[in-house]
Amino acid sequence: MSRVYNFSAGPAVLPVDVLKQAAEDMLDYKGCGMSVMEMSHRSQMFQNIIDEAEQDLRDLMNIPDNYKVLFLQGGASQQFSAVPMNLVKNGVADYIITGVWAKKAYQEAQKYLKANAIASSADKGFSYIPDCSDLPISEDADYVYVCYNNTIYGTKFPEVPNTKGKILVADMSSCILSEPVNVEDFGVIYFGVQKNVGPAGVVVAIIREDLIRDDVPAYTPTMLKWKTQADAGSMYNTPPCYTIYICGLVFKWIKQLGGLEAMKAINEKKAKILYDFLDQSKLFKGTVEKESRSLMNVPFVTGDAELDKKFVAESKAAGLENLKGHRSVGGMRASIYNAMPIEGVEALVAFMKDFEERYGK
Repeated sequence: MSRVYNFSAGPAVLPVDVLKQAAEDMLDYKGCGMSVMEMSHRSQMFQNIIDEAEQDLRDLMNIPDNYKVLFLQGGASQQFSAVPMNLVKNGVADYIITGVWAKKAYQEAQKYLKANAIASSADKGFSYIPDCSDLPISEDADYVYVCYNNTIYGTKFPEVPNTKGKILVADMSSCILSEPVNVEDFGVIYFGVQKNVGPAGVVVAIIREDLIRDDVPAYTPTMLKWKTQADAGSMYNTPPCYTIYICGLVFKWIKQLGGLEAMKAINEKKAKILYDFLDQSKLFKGTVEKESRSLMNVPFVTGDAELDKKFVAESKAAGLENLKGHRSVGGMRASIYNAMPIEGVEALVAFMKDFEERYGK
């Protein structure tokens, strides 16, 4: 059976080379006679896997030495609670609301401190990123929070928000490793891996060391305290070993392609093919303002809900999977993450052209 082009927003497409390597290692990893899935997390073999994965990620992102890299569980959503618990000092935090996940993080933070929504794009259905050059930052804000790429709405911050010296926290789940990032612009970067890095089950947190503190609120669960995890080298309890191993293979795959500059060039080329078609199409329309467009998630509509449904059904039959938009917004969405080959985007555009010829009259 041939593979489909999988445009799912997550869990998402993985590089074929990585899947082949994992298949090769499945029964016997490097001659040890067992699978990584069966391996003790306390073994030297697994220690080598996690150490190598961390080093490759550090190399790819140029992560400075004064930042810790933690491989955690609970997904990005668990960090919605961990962030305020670990960073609270004055009891105030500022949130920029650009979609569902930023809103959920904001709502969760309200349980632990005074969270302020200092900017939002809800007025236009989250179809743009607000101007963040002169935000009304709270004087006593412990941090400023953003969701850097909005999977559901297809928007991405075009530049780093001006936080006026306050710590910037970014959820980068759906754009991590798609292009270079200056880690030092952020106090905390975290990402669920199931969109652009690996199978579901891990959230990676990159945290400046001075923000990893012992004096967190007494109610902070042991497992959500960053210091617990940092002191134990991400192994306070049994980590998701196999997912970490796959992430490590993906890091190596990106390195072999030439790193994040090369990845960015590939992603821009792929996105241009799709956006150029949407900009001239008579039937399909992109839903995001041009300057806020994501390289990773591209939502679009025909303007007719029944026609959208027909498109999703016919595209699936043509081997183009998971193009249905998020249930909260409808329409269609193509997630074209790092592992989506350019041929997949070309096949999608060819199908869209054919669909437009048949139904666009």
